[in-house]
Amino acid sequence: MKTSIATVSLAGSLVEKLHACAAAGFDGVEVFEPDLIAGDHSPEEIRALARRLGLTLDLYQPLRDLEGVDEPTFADNLRRAAATFATAQRLGIDTVLVCSNVATATVDSDEVSADQLRRIGDVAQTYGVRIAFEALAWGRFVDDYRRAWRIVDLADHPAVGACLDSFHVLSRGHDPSAIVEIPAEKIFYLQLADAPALSMDVLSWSRHHRLFPGEGAFDLTRFVTCVLEAGYGGPLSLEVFNDTFRQTDPRHTAVHALRSLLWLQDKVAAANPENWKPALTTLTPAKPPVAFDFVELKAEDTSEVEVLLGQLGFTMRGRHRTKPVSLWSAGDARVVLNEQQARDQQPHVAAVGLQVPDTAGTSARAAELMAPVAYRRTYASEQPFGAAVAPDGTELYWIAECPGAPAWVGEFEGGLDDSNAGGIDAIDHVNLTQPWQTAEDAVLFLTSVFGLTPDAPAEVPGPTGLVRSQVMRTADGSIRLPLNVAPHVLDGSGMPQHVAFACTDVVGLARQAADRGLDFLRVPDNYYDYLHGRFGLDGDQLAELRRHHLLYDRAPDGHFVHFYTRTVGSVFFEFVQRFGHYDGYGTDNAPVRLAAQRGYAGRSR
Repeated sequence: MKTSIATVSLAGSLVEKLHACAAAGFDGVEVFEPDLIAGDHSPEEIRALARRLGLTLDLYQPLRDLEGVDEPTFADNLRRAAATFATAQRLGIDTVLVCSNVATATVDSDEVSADQLRRIGDVAQTYGVRIAFEALAWGRFVDDYRRAWRIVDLADHPAVGACLDSFHVLSRGHDPSAIVEIPAEKIFYLQLADAPALSMDVLSWSRHHRLFPGEGAFDLTRFVTCVLEAGYGGPLSLEVFNDTFRQTDPRHTAVHALRSLLWLQDKVAAANPENWKPALTTLTPAKPPVAFDFVELKAEDTSEVEVLLGQLGFTMRGRHRTKPVSLWSAGDARVVLNEQQARDQQPHVAAVGLQVPDTAGTSARAAELMAPVAYRRTYASEQPFGAAVAPDGTELYWIAECPGAPAWVGEFEGGLDDSNAGGIDAIDHVNLTQPWQTAEDAVLFLTSVFGLTPDAPAEVPGPTGLVRSQVMRTADGSIRLPLNVAPHVLDGSGMPQHVAFACTDVVGLARQAADRGLDFLRVPDNYYDYLHGRFGLDGDQLAELRRHHLLYDRAPDGHFVHFYTRTVGSVFFEFVQRFGHYDGYGTDNAPVRLAAQRGYAGRSR
């Protein structure tokens, strides 16, 4: 189906927004009136530019507070509407959005509103345009799409139809199933937005917290299915009011936005394989990843990380035969240390490797979703990887799932065999700090390309403010990627990333690491007093935990023991042991860790 986006969803001038939408691959746009009147290009110039860029201008919006008023007020509203219709005509746009009245409505009557929409329709016809009436979720009298449709039906005018907006329907908890009763020819326009589940007034929720499909809590698959069942064949258009998107590069946001529409069409097609699949964009199916393959740390000098890994029981498996790269492993946990093209860089998580059931399918799907390709030099004798760059710049690679060590390990020479003496099993999770500008983009990227699903977001108090965390994962937990958004005061630069490894005996590993001289992240005594009170741990248990700076958590289905290393560059390691069916991350311990890291950083300066 045709794709469109409201210019209010992007940053920049109207001209910049049009260029960004065309470059991303949108078919059309909705012109937001403030974008036009704030610019110095005439409607005719905007119309010509859109034509040169291959974009259609699909909707002009919004016309506010027209219906449900007394006659003197309505006479002035007709004048205002005529001026808007004249502008739409100059733009070559044939549909104008009319919102239900939120400010000046004084008459709570479907008949009055219908009569006034009918008369507005008469004026619109003289300019060759039509009006799409939308029930705003905070409308004074009309705040339900079903009532808006009753009013449109009563108006009974060829130039008066309905606009359906997913936010206004779903934010109020309205059932979209009645949409199928609206005649297709009377659904003039469709607007789509997702949103997080929030408890706040709908106006603020709408103006500041809308998201692109796939990033929030709304069931947009069902909503769009209902609209298509009604017979709608117009554009799928995005209207997303969001403070973040209006501060970021419009070219990036436009790609992000189109990715969300492609993903949504694929979801709707999959849910309705017998219906509109030919009309919808579908993507190459690809199963989610099944295991972490490796994590790569990059720096100009990785020697400090090598010392840390050695203290933790990792084995140096060798150096790459063609690149300044080394491989360290323990069990199925593999850490690649890369000094290639890393001048002046401190150790950081540069890449994550995944094992997937279908490499070709994953690669095709990533390309269809416009995932940027990560390029690396690879010789003919070396194993090729699928590759993409995540919104935060982390490179993601994928290879076919395999038992034991993958073939690429053979490219490393001169090291030792891995005896796994330390009891480290595999990578448990990789925690990636996100810049505030890309957090929502990362959720959609990992959902759409790799089929990961988001856990409910959490907020963790830290010394400099709240850290927002959202875990992206597979259903079985084989892949866990917590995404942490640092407080704005840090701008993402003062909050490290970390790699967590699953162990069979985390206490024994801590003892061995201490004997090798590991500098643990120090945990304050107050924490252990707290543990005793909260969980009733006995003296011997507490003494063991305290001795090796181990942390503890318990849930109804199991418990969790873990410890952290100090931070090197912008990365640190965590070692975890899950008992029973514990499926969390020791979230209540995060404030202790954040405070300890801040204290350690202060002492090291």
